Amino acid sequence: MSVTEKNIPPNIRSFIRRQGRITLAQAQALENYSDKYCLDPGLDYDFKEIFQRDAPLCIEIGFGNGDSLAQIAAENADKDYIGIEVHRPGVGHLLLQLEQNSISNVRIYCHDAIEVLEQRVADNSLDAVHLFFPDPWPKKKHHKRRIVRASFVDLLVRKLKSGGYFHAATDWENYAAAMLNLLSANSVMINNSQTNEYCVRPDYRLLTKFEKRGLRLGHGVWDLIFRKA
Repeated sequence: MSVTEKNIPPNIRSFIRRQGRITLAQAQALENYSDKYCLDPGLDYDFKEIFQRDAPLCIEIGFGNGDSLAQIAAENADKDYIGIEVHRPGVGHLLLQLEQNSISNVRIYCHDAIEVLEQRVADNSLDAVHLFFPDPWPKKKHHKRRIVRASFVDLLVRKLKSGGYFHAATDWENYAAAMLNLLSANSVMINNSQTNEYCVRPDYRLLTKFEKRGLRLGHGVWDLIFRKA
């Protein structure tokens, strides 16, 4: 654990539950499709049994409204995906997309991602972990709430397979630099960048409408991809 984490409570949250307004369609999806696609954070699962096959397994933390996750899963039918999101409107939106588009290779936890990783995911079992545009907690006094800190990197190392990767993207340069430093400090995580800095956005990470708008305004976006040795 880094020096800066010594006084951080281990259970500090990197998110605030802002439920927002649930549309009628999202509410109906939560009611009708949760049993089909959602996993109980209080239970242990064999994910190979859940998906009825042995395929590469990727976790996406904080999938928002799920548009990106649904499209990635649809375009990569040979892989299985677990999405984790605490906000129910986003879960409802993704459930609707999965059902309407017959996407069968996604399951969802509506729960704290750290608890899911620690308690429900086996060590050395993940092929990938995606973290796209996490809450940057931009004020310095709130940096302790950022999900990516030394203890999170240690957790990634435990859960990823050898050769598995972690891909993060952010439009906050300060957060990107902090993540780069933390990941680079871990000898087991190897930067995919040839310059040992940031990576070019891979095709599988789709541009969101907010990202497109930001890019038009000249805002930067930084991608980091590190593989476990």
